Amino acid sequence: MSEPKPSVLFVCVHNAGRSQMAAAFLTHLAGDRIEVRSAGSAPADTVNAAVIEAMAETGIDITAETPKILTTEAVQASDVVITMGCGDTCPVFPGKQYLDWKLADPAGQGVDAVRPIRDEIEERVRRLLTELQPH
Repeated sequence: MSEPKPSVLFVCVHNAGRSQMAAAFLTHLAGDRIEVRSAGSAPADTVNAAVIEAMAETGIDITAETPKILTTEAVQASDVVITMGCGDTCPVFPGKQYLDWKLADPAGQGVDAVRPIRDEIEERVRRLLTELQPH
């Protein structure tokens, strides 16, 4: 019998930048081996245009993504919860692994400012993938 696949939830305030990039990288790199979610404590109306452009430069299209509200159910359904500057707004449940990634906020930034944030997120996601699936 196969093991249940791990699930990861990326959370930032607006779910329009950092968490969208992290979810897109993990989905791109892990395929269907990991369940990936992203959400925001106060979601924006749309994903940041500079973030969409920066991700397109890596060959990942996130134009269809929309910011989603953080729910208790999403946290409960996830094995690993990664926060990115949402402070105390993320509910905490026993038995979950929590990581807080300190990253600059791309909100209001142009694509030149988003690229280094994107690259740092990709590097962290690659390390996370190695920890989740060591083989």
